[in-house]
Amino acid sequence: MILAHSTSLSGAIVQPRLDYFRPDIEGLRAIAVVAVVLFHAEVPGIRGGYVGVDVFFVISGFLITGMLWREAGASGSVRLRSFYGARARRLLPASALVGVVTMVVSILVLPPLRVPTVLFDGIYSALYVGNYWFVLDHINYFNTLLVPSPFLHYWSLGVEEQFYLVWAPLVLGTTWIIRRFRRDRSRAVDASPRPYLVALGLVATVSFALSLVITYAVPSLAFFSLPTRAWQLAAGGLVALTAAHWRRLTPGSAAVSGWAGICMIVFGCFWFTSATPFPGTAALLPTLGAVLVIGSGCAIPSRGAGRFLGTARMRAIGRISYSWYLWHWPVLVLLPAALDRPLGLAERIIAVLLAAGLAWLTLRYVENPLRFAPAIRDYPWRSLGLGMVATVIAVATGFGLLRVVPIPVGRGAAVPPVAFTTPPAGTGIDAAVSQSLAEVHAALATSLGSRPVPSNLTPSLSEVAVQQGNFKYNGCLRTPYESGQPECAMGDTSSPTTVALIGDSHAAMWTPAFQEIALQRHWRLELLAKEACAITQTRAGGTLGRLIEDMQHCQQWRDQIVARLTAERPRLVIISVWRSYGVDEIASGFNSYDQAWFDGMTHLVRQLHDAGSQVLVLGPIPAPHQAVTICLSGHLGNAAACDLSRSAAVNQSGIAMEASATRAGGGQYVDVTDLFCTADRCPAIVGNTLVYLDTTHLSITYAQQLAPAIGALTDRAMAQSAPR
Repeated sequence: MILAHSTSLSGAIVQPRLDYFRPDIEGLRAIAVVAVVLFHAEVPGIRGGYVGVDVFFVISGFLITGMLWREAGASGSVRLRSFYGARARRLLPASALVGVVTMVVSILVLPPLRVPTVLFDGIYSALYVGNYWFVLDHINYFNTLLVPSPFLHYWSLGVEEQFYLVWAPLVLGTTWIIRRFRRDRSRAVDASPRPYLVALGLVATVSFALSLVITYAVPSLAFFSLPTRAWQLAAGGLVALTAAHWRRLTPGSAAVSGWAGICMIVFGCFWFTSATPFPGTAALLPTLGAVLVIGSGCAIPSRGAGRFLGTARMRAIGRISYSWYLWHWPVLVLLPAALDRPLGLAERIIAVLLAAGLAWLTLRYVENPLRFAPAIRDYPWRSLGLGMVATVIAVATGFGLLRVVPIPVGRGAAVPPVAFTTPPAGTGIDAAVSQSLAEVHAALATSLGSRPVPSNLTPSLSEVAVQQGNFKYNGCLRTPYESGQPECAMGDTSSPTTVALIGDSHAAMWTPAFQEIALQRHWRLELLAKEACAITQTRAGGTLGRLIEDMQHCQQWRDQIVARLTAERPRLVIISVWRSYGVDEIASGFNSYDQAWFDGMTHLVRQLHDAGSQVLVLGPIPAPHQAVTICLSGHLGNAAACDLSRSAAVNQSGIAMEASATRAGGGQYVDVTDLFCTADRCPAIVGNTLVYLDTTHLSITYAQQLAPAIGALTDRAMAQSAPR
């Protein structure tokens, strides 16, 4: 029951009636779930519909806190078995059912390389720790590079379940403290909300402070975790504890508050985008909006906004909100995979309506029968057992399916590997470049068209993870939160000619090519690289953006590398960086290919050039904007389905401006696009070689094969410039 509190004529707080139902809150659930569903269906304009989850959090905080407080005030304790049994009976069977169906369908329709991760997502979601699993897996809720996990929406269920685990002991502990320090311990605990208000106020304050900081330092942790979301749940709890004061609102004030709250929620749906730092301060808007709606309803639940929210249609949507939330996202993710094409807007609307139908069936035949069956409802241990059985079934299904996930193997005949040759000694520089590029162009041209994935693909799709691990080069590629840069010498380490390869992981991915070049030319090659930190002198905008860089030691690392290179004066400095900062990633606080980026490139090149080094900037490889290996595992019979469009994968105007910025600083620029693309297509496989390792990086094998071409281009660049 959803209750408002009342006061006696003397002003003493008394227990509210237990038969009072709040239809307006059921209607508020409808607004929340529709916002989320329309956002996930990519309905134009609803760019911030994810705030519907914030509304759910406030509702949960209101309901659960009020229920626990009333029980603690009436009996002096909280019956944990009954509380957790009711939650288990209400939530776990439906979520387990949807989870099992989702895992089974995933193994049938998703690309094989995607399935294991999705099954682990399902297992951790069934255990209600999926939110932290997504944090550890570096999942960005708004990232579109990977096929989204059909379990991504379970993150909020994890937060809710963790909230239940924490909240009941919090209320029980507060009750114990009241009794412990009260003089007359024989009296029953009264229902005064003050001690509980203090406890929830502290929780809200600490949680909100954490949310503000972590949103900009570790965005995924802030988005997915209970500590950074608890303030929203506490906000709902504070409304429950102060309901008596909300009831004193005049009808006019309550009506204005209720409609203002709805407007705040709706405004967030239209105003926020995937680029909005969230939760941070932005989450205040939907949270306070939900507080106003619920609080005003304490005074006039059937008038004002409550009249709209309490209509039969809104309540009908609210009743299926939980199951609809469970079903809509798997349907939107798995249906395009089954059809092997994206859904249009009309199809996405049909998909979510289909999910609503599944939600109604789930409510009718799973949720309500188990929730209200006296044989289960009246026995807490049976309710807990039901929840445990549902969870075990879901987890066991996930582990069982992991054993039958197919290993993707190419269906085509073995294809000879490409063998790019080093031009003979004595070949002129321009002739060597022409010969190398001609070989690459020929290989690219023959790798286009409809063709199966070769059976001798190198690296094989099952070996991709091994190559990804090899990018670290024994710590030479620093992780985001590592400081310093160790000595990382390769090639002919005794040579007096030093060449430095600097940048981020996109410098590390070229290391195999330059290792071969260094051995041939007797260079001492140094790798100086750090993940997620652009070497260009581009400082993140805003105080909080700079905070991220400082926590990741980016500026400190840049200054250290530039100082080191200025002192060592290597003969050649090669710069290679990722160009999707601010596009495929938004946490850095700056954007590739904007004026600050070009100015930073010119400044860096000039610094190194003035110190006495030749400087070569490698242009970007084509940006797949998808996990090419996962795509190939789902199209073993037609690798062409995973080839890239040159116009979509290459920012030609950005490359031209970056080349000008490089030359303005006294350096040379190499556009590497023609090593990957023909005039209009960029094959995912060249010969039998996998070109792209993941969503952004070159495979080690293809980098090694390009060594002759990269060597010729490097020689030409060095011949065209001389250090000062």
